[in-house]
Amino acid sequence: MLKSLTARAIVPVAVAITGFVVVCCILLFSALKEDMISDAVSYETKLADTITRSTHYAMLKGDRETLRNIIDNVSSQDEVEHVRIFNKKGLVMFSGNHGEVFTYVDKKAAGCIGCHAGPVAKSTLKQMERARRYQNPQGKDIIAITSPLYNDPACYTASCHFHSADQKILGILDIGLSAEHLNSNLTVLQSRMIVFSFMVLLLSVGGVAALLRRQVFMPLRQIRTFTSNVNSGSLSHDLSGISGELTDLAGDVRSIASQLKLAEEELRKLKGSRKTDHKPAMEAEEMM
Repeated sequence: MLKSLTARAIVPVAVAITGFVVVCCILLFSALKEDMISDAVSYETKLADTITRSTHYAMLKGDRETLRNIIDNVSSQDEVEHVRIFNKKGLVMFSGNHGEVFTYVDKKAAGCIGCHAGPVAKSTLKQMERARRYQNPQGKDIIAITSPLYNDPACYTASCHFHSADQKILGILDIGLSAEHLNSNLTVLQSRMIVFSFMVLLLSVGGVAALLRRQVFMPLRQIRTFTSNVNSGSLSHDLSGISGELTDLAGDVRSIASQLKLAEEELRKLKGSRKTDHKPAMEAEEMM
């Protein structure tokens, strides 16, 4: 149990402020984390759309060499983990990793299950539904996007293509980027928020402690000193510098002290008058 008034006043305030700051920082960090992940997915989606548009003309012309060069150039970027294009059957046609060309992707994998979860494959997905996060065999955190290659009129009317107009999707572009930069930013953000929380906690508790000391503890200490002096018989001590709600308490203590002083003076006068009355009686007895 806390016996000190200072501790009983400061500790609950510190606990309340700490809880409030911690909860707010957790909620804020979670919101910022979601926003940063959403921005990363949005950036990757735009990159996938750019690659799709860049390869569109080469696909119409059946220029496989240009397609390979585009995929290889994109795959050579530092943060790009993989880029591949596979057809509707799951056969990889182009890939930055040449070893997986003409191999089938697993339709139960995270990048495929979003569309193939039901009996009928979905043709459209929301942006966040197209994204997935996983760790590659090297243990690196990857954010990947699957972007459908739709069968537009320029495709099914071209002389080099044999797809019918009823076929909505010709294939899938799958691109994965390293999430190390995102994780690094999140770590820095987390560290800064911890430092910020500590500073807010320190300043808040310090400010409250200073305010309580000035407005409550010092006046109470002055009142306690005054009452101690009254108990010891000293009524000359003055109460000054007290304001606020403690003024009433100080006034009551001063009033009690004044009444005690008046009572003491009356008692002293009464004793003096009794001594004066006793002197003539004692002189008369001696004369007899």
